[in-house]
Amino acid sequence: MALDYGSARCGVAISDPTGVLARPLDPVLRPAGRDGRRRLLELVAELEVERVVVGLPLSLSGEDSEQTREVRRFTAGLARVLGPIPVELYDERFTTVLAQRDVTDGGRVPRSSEDSRAAAHLLSGWLERHARD
Repeated sequence: MALDYGSARCGVAISDPTGVLARPLDPVLRPAGRDGRRRLLELVAELEVERVVVGLPLSLSGEDSEQTREVRRFTAGLARVLGPIPVELYDERFTTVLAQRDVTDGGRVPRSSEDSRAAAHLLSGWLERHARD
């Protein structure tokens, strides 16, 4: 499962069982809050998630920002509550741009949220990189 974290909304994507395709799911609202965290834990259990990949919003130069630090704090907290399920950070640069460019069926924007489409691009990149390892 991949997460495109934002304090108001967190994009969510899941891979198929073969680990080849990524598809966006509904975003989770306020993921760092009690209800949001509970929903993330429910998704992990329902979908039998084996790993969570969280997008790391580095600047174009690769530097940390306040958003990067917030994502690191969120990821550390998520790792604590998920216990044995690995949680890792993955460079998310350009995933939002790719999600904004996603169009289908004659130029209409897909029904999934931009945040979750960004999470799907993040997951696709992670899956592709790890398929070569």
